[in-house]
Amino acid sequence: MADALEIEALWDDFHRVVNMTSAELAAWLKVRDADEETEPLPEEAGTPTGQHVLAILRKRRTDLTDDDIRIMHKVVDTVGDLVDMENEPEPESTPEDTRRRHRLMTLGHDPLKP
Repeated sequence: MADALEIEALWDDFHRVVNMTSAELAAWLKVRDADEETEPLPEEAGTPTGQHVLAILRKRRTDLTDDDIRIMHKVVDTVGDLVDMENEPEPESTPEDTRRRHRLMTLGHDPLKP
C-alpha cells in the first residue's frame, strides 16, 4: 500500500475529478443500465469500475484497500486524459460529445456540472 501522503494526495485528486455525489452516481448507473430486457438489480447497475467508484465514495479514507487505490489512480488518469479541468463545462453539440459525457459520468465526473 502507498504511504499516507500519497494516499492523501490521491484522495484529494480523486474527489476533485469525481464531481458527482454517491447518490447522483448511483442514479446515473441505474439509468445507464436501464433496458427493457436486461435491467440488472439496482445495486448491481453500471460497469464494475462505476460500481467501484460508487463504493469508494461511500468509504472513509482510512478504509481504502489496494484495489480501491488502483481504481482511484485509473479514474484520475482517465478523467485527466478526457477532460480539460480548467475549461469545462462545454455544451454538448454532437453525439460524440454525449458519448464522452456518458463515459465520464460512469466514472463519477459530469463535465457539465459546475
